[in-house]
Amino acid sequence: MITGPRRPETDAPMKHIVSAIRACGLRGPVLVFSLAAPLAALAQSVLPDLSLIGAAVRTRPAYDGSASQRPDLIPVLRYFGNTWFTRTTQGVLEGGARMKLSPELHLGAQVAYEAGRIASESDFLSRYNLPDINPGASFGLHVEWDRKLGPVPITLLARGRQNADADQGARADLRLTAGVYGDKGILAAVYFQGTWASAKSAQSFYGITAQQSAATGPPAFDAGSGPMSTALGLLWSADLSREWMLVGGLDYKHLHGSAARSPLAERNSNYYASLGLAYHF
Repeated sequence: MITGPRRPETDAPMKHIVSAIRACGLRGPVLVFSLAAPLAALAQSVLPDLSLIGAAVRTRPAYDGSASQRPDLIPVLRYFGNTWFTRTTQGVLEGGARMKLSPELHLGAQVAYEAGRIASESDFLSRYNLPDINPGASFGLHVEWDRKLGPVPITLLARGRQNADADQGARADLRLTAGVYGDKGILAAVYFQGTWASAKSAQSFYGITAQQSAATGPPAFDAGSGPMSTALGLLWSADLSREWMLVGGLDYKHLHGSAARSPLAERNSNYYASLGLAYHF
């Protein structure tokens, strides 16, 4: 492997580890990045000048809780200016503005892409003729803390996001990422994320109204607010040259609360995997 110029050999190996990872596997079409964000191993606290652009192939469930698995193409993106940023390295495709409160602490506002739920991708949803949930956008705030615990780079991210469609409610994420390896052009990180949903958010994705039940067959179900899912992932990158790298991820996601009890949840656990190519500059 050829190591890029921004990773000098005089640095400690763990300094090259990335502390931000992809996140929770997201449902949806091309511009969605979810749990398996392939570049989660590239943390802004470790490589503040590293910008990335690329694409990855991913396998994912049709929606969290689905027994149907589907491939899709997802973007690999990371850019941080003095104020503005855009990234796919924290579980969603998002962009906005950030301000530094201290050398280790940032406060920001973001607009993010929110995946929908496409009935034709799921054998279960198609069989019962359940409606699509259109993809859209969310608006929110985040607080991000980047530091090292000994040689290990750590990122802790707290993020709230309100869907632009008020009927789809709001969600909040708490995500912890830790770099675990960095040497010879290979970086790896692990992350854990918990996601909470408002009653509207849970109902829109996992609830079944009485009218839908009468028309389609599954029993009516009212989904309430509370913990929605937890996710655990391993993310990595490997230098191919000074500018190009392979990126990949493997993620496990488990539903909780109303989402896990819903008749729409064929299973409570899903896996995501991705492999891609990115150009860094």
